[in-house]
Amino acid sequence: MPSLRGLVVRSQSGFYTVNTETGLWMCRLRGRLKRGPRLGDIVSVGDWVRLTPLEYQTGIIDEIEPRVRALSRLAPDPRGEYHQVILANPDQTVYVFSCSQPEPRFGLLDRFLVISERQGIPALIVANKIDLVGNKKAKSLFGHYPMLGYPVVYTSALTGKGVQELCTRLVGKISVCAGPSGAGKSSLLNAILPGFDLSALRVSRATGKGRHSTVVREMFPLPGGGYVADTPGLKALALWDIAAEELDGYFPELRPLVSQCQFNNCTHSQEPGCAVRAAVEQGRVHPQRYRSYLRMRFGEEE
Repeated sequence: MPSLRGLVVRSQSGFYTVNTETGLWMCRLRGRLKRGPRLGDIVSVGDWVRLTPLEYQTGIIDEIEPRVRALSRLAPDPRGEYHQVILANPDQTVYVFSCSQPEPRFGLLDRFLVISERQGIPALIVANKIDLVGNKKAKSLFGHYPMLGYPVVYTSALTGKGVQELCTRLVGKISVCAGPSGAGKSSLLNAILPGFDLSALRVSRATGKGRHSTVVREMFPLPGGGYVADTPGLKALALWDIAAEELDGYFPELRPLVSQCQFNNCTHSQEPGCAVRAAVEQGRVHPQRYRSYLRMRFGEEE
């Protein structure tokens, strides 16, 4: 049988499920692809690959097509810095944060948004658990993001509010859901994917170990077309391939102000004549976003 082109839809422990026009194939990497130092994920869910079919619907991945873009992070690793690809080639990122229980971590959300800006991936914000705080409070928490070009869908996995709107925004696209543990990603996906119990599936695959049940990276087909990927709840998100001095370029509200600063190497922290700080004082830049910028600019942990 000739080689096949397919999309990697699942990854676990060195095995990759590839969706092709002839069905699903369970594959491993060709040995030569694993030679040399590994500074990042060789193949990830969302990658397009070519495989050589073997018997019993198994195969060997021979070639990995160049990634157009990726949602990724600099992951902690005993061997040093490691580029962890959360999902390759997404059409959009969907960042799920709760309005309460746990409280929203806006610094983490802003880090996600910077990565989306760096990779050129459209971002959608989902403010979940709206039933705990009400519409007014939820919009006071997340309402400044649409003005920056990031749409927000307000949802409740418990009551079903906003779930249909979210479904509409997912259909026909490859989307990746990311966010902190406890925000309700799996509950929303259960509502979007009829007949699936993702939480139970995760616990089974993880043999019940630990508090975080998502250990397998996987994309699930949507009833109306497209895929959605669930990801592990993240406690930290180190930026990858973003220099401190270019960070202000990935904040849409700061970009037009940079050229107005008195100094061309302004860090927007304490320099005189800083247009960014003036905009914060005048209420034209949200103070929480400014704090997020400073923490990222000076390498503070989120």
